Amino acid sequence: MKPFRARKGEIVARLDRAEAGIVGLLLDQLEQLLGADADDVAGDPVLERLFPPGHRSDREMAEDYRELAEESLRGGKADDLATVRATLPADGGEVRLDADQAGAWLRTSNDLRLALGTRLDITEDSEPPEEIADESDHQLAVYYWLTAVQGSLVDALVAGRAGRR
Repeated sequence: MKPFRARKGEIVARLDRAEAGIVGLLLDQLEQLLGADADDVAGDPVLERLFPPGHRSDREMAEDYRELAEESLRGGKADDLATVRATLPADGGEVRLDADQAGAWLRTSNDLRLALGTRLDITEDSEPPEEIADESDHQLAVYYWLTAVQGSLVDALVAGRAGRR
């Protein structure tokens, strides 16, 4: 991957074919989870992480908040997913983003990291694998790669803002 950089009012990166495929697969998985029937995914820790309770000590207030806000939050996540999918070169290549698209990438990459980190039980003590010996090492490597993608996007957004002053 060529990291995100601010360039002439845009945020630009380059993904190779495999990287674009990984992002596409992760988008598919998140989209399926977000679109699943509520009864089928009740208690899923990823959804609990993506939609935390609005109030921790008052269950009734938390349920009221969820009833009022969850549909809007899901809609925003779906819109962001659609933006990332539309700007992701399926076979790899250059990713060119305006400010709104970069925001969608940032929010979606965060959701992808939260989902993957929850599934993998990432803690502050977790470290990238030194070798890829099995599927869990591969997933952990993807998590850390996605962290680097998100970090380069944040750096590019900050650099872009600094350049506008």
